[in-house]
Amino acid sequence: MNMDKKALRAHIRQIKLALSQETICSVSKNLTEQFLAHPLYRQAKTIYGYLPYNQEIRTWGLLEQALKDGKQVAVPKVYGEEMRFILLDDLNKVAPGYAGIPEPVEDGRVADDPTALVLMPGLAFDREGHRMGYGGGFYDRFLAEHPNHPTIALCYEFQLLEHIPTEEFDIPVDCVLWA
Repeated sequence: MNMDKKALRAHIRQIKLALSQETICSVSKNLTEQFLAHPLYRQAKTIYGYLPYNQEIRTWGLLEQALKDGKQVAVPKVYGEEMRFILLDDLNKVAPGYAGIPEPVEDGRVADDPTALVLMPGLAFDREGHRMGYGGGFYDRFLAEHPNHPTIALCYEFQLLEHIPTEEFDIPVDCVLWA
């Protein structure tokens, strides 16, 4: 598949829109199990997660399990061009924020764990860990400023491509799990 980023984003979004709730839930359950069994998760004291939006992999269960496992959980909140991970001990204290994406209602404590595992959202990935996000650049800017975080991504099988177009500022993820 040889498309530019704009065309590829539109193509993946179109496929995602056609997903049934049953498929989203089934794949999310499978990926939650893979994630919770992964060494990167087991080693982490803190998870910098994200809350699902539209047809993204449902992360609620894995974030709830991380809290039960005694890990700190933080999710992103956007402030202008900057994204900060806000510690959250109650996943219900969220509301639509930037672009309608769920984020913490309160400006709580900013997470500060330089070894936290970052769960990376995205529209497409390849086996080398290259990631195509949604176009805002928030995660690439965050990881450029905080480069030592291990990263992991969860995606549907159709989101894992042979190759995706990359640019010099794109930061690959350490591990991509798919189902």
